[in-house]
Amino acid sequence: MEEMLQVRNLSKSYGSLKVLKDISFDVKKGEVVAIIGPSGSGKSTLLRCINQLERADGGEVTVCGMPMFKSDSAGKAVYSSAKVLREIRLKIGLVFQNFNLFPHMSVLRNVTEAPIQVLKHPKAEAVKTAEILLKKMGLLEKKNSYPCELSGGQQQRVSIARALALQPEVLFFDEPTSALDPELTGEILKVIKELAKDKMTMVIVTHEMAFARDVANHVIFMDGGVIVESGTPEEVFGNSKSERTKQFLERYHNG
Repeated sequence: MEEMLQVRNLSKSYGSLKVLKDISFDVKKGEVVAIIGPSGSGKSTLLRCINQLERADGGEVTVCGMPMFKSDSAGKAVYSSAKVLREIRLKIGLVFQNFNLFPHMSVLRNVTEAPIQVLKHPKAEAVKTAEILLKKMGLLEKKNSYPCELSGGQQQRVSIARALALQPEVLFFDEPTSALDPELTGEILKVIKELAKDKMTMVIVTHEMAFARDVANHVIFMDGGVIVESGTPEEVFGNSKSERTKQFLERYHNG
């Protein structure tokens, strides 16, 4: 299976605080990888580095065969040209936990803006694609509404449609349900399950353990900036090798 993402020895510090230490993993085409772990373990920083919202200090990241950065002989990250970085950016989408919709734009315009401005798609084509995606999200009748008129779950579904409108090869989710109440969380998890059925390649940082277990092909448990354990959901949830993983999951089960 084709490798969509390769991360090797990724490191990131803020001053003397090492947030990511030697992180390595791969994501294959059509695979769903769930990243779990306590708050402050580096999960969101990892996604931000892969999505070029933070600069890594060292290591190597390759997206769809294109190198984002590699370490030089001193172990310092050297990034590819602006042209390559832009190409990589177009291959990946990120859904944030706080929706990040443009409040002054309608739902339809939120979804069509990037395809028109960034991909230079004709407006009619962008609208047609957006309407198909909004229909898939159960939101077509809300296309002329503004974000403030929607529930949190609806806003998050619009942000998923917006990410998909750019036709990414890999879709990243950073705690997509953490800003939602439990009832609305189900709506989003259902959408992500549908995308998994469609073989969308996804990397999901989540605190929803049952969901990670159900949907992911591969689970990574992070703590203290390192990958403590990774494997199939059965291996990580049902047969953890690490004491730290067991402790974390026990706390979750007892919570």
